[in-house]
Amino acid sequence: MKTIYNSIREEIVKHSKVRNSVLGNVNEWKRSHYIILSEIIKNELSEAEELKGGKKFEIGNTISHVTLQRFFENDYQDKTHNDLRFLKTLDKICIFLGYKELNDYIHILKDKQEESQDADELSFVTQMVYDYCATAFEFCKQFPNHNTDLFKDLVFEDSPFLERVSQFSKELCEKDFHLVTKNNRSNYEVFDIHVVTDEPDKKILESQEFWNLLFKVGETGEEHFVNQLNMQIYFIKKIDNTWKIWDNYNPDAGRLNRKIETT
Repeated sequence: MKTIYNSIREEIVKHSKVRNSVLGNVNEWKRSHYIILSEIIKNELSEAEELKGGKKFEIGNTISHVTLQRFFENDYQDKTHNDLRFLKTLDKICIFLGYKELNDYIHILKDKQEESQDADELSFVTQMVYDYCATAFEFCKQFPNHNTDLFKDLVFEDSPFLERVSQFSKELCEKDFHLVTKNNRSNYEVFDIHVVTDEPDKKILESQEFWNLLFKVGETGEEHFVNQLNMQIYFIKKIDNTWKIWDNYNPDAGRLNRKIETT
């Protein structure tokens, strides 16, 4: 509830009638400023549709400057929530802010917070794909060292994706493959990522990726190229309140391994 108090206080300060008054030029409000705020709220409430009829007599249409100063300066405790006078004050403040009442404000604030959380979550899993690609490139740079620990923060340890990555890469490491990075001979780029499925515990993301990799075999110096532009699909899950990649569809996965087997 304290978060709601803080949010209401912030909205009062940002209200156009307050911001465009003398209060908008003052950093710290004193008693005289709360008197001005009380008048601003009174004028707005006198025109409010929500207070036309019986509700005006139920909760009133004024808030004293003493009450407003107390609201801004006090750190309210849980017991305050049951104070009917205090709840009526919050109702009037929320009506001043353009809401129907306090409950309406609470519901709208909750919806905004959930939307913000969803947006943050999608941003997080999108960044996870970029981070995975950067990690995969670093993983190849360490060949023939087979360091799958690099993926532990991004890919579930028991996932089919990590199993395939480990299998394909281990074969290359055993053949003493080295990634050539001098003069930017090897590089990659992620062109586009968008969400295909957005569920509470599962996100499916599609990406366009270009991989241009040059490998050399240790003793022979034999060169092998990976040059592919493709669409990849990432299946990201939330398990035990942790988001990580569970699987991936890459139409070119293991192509280099298959090419080596046929030569």
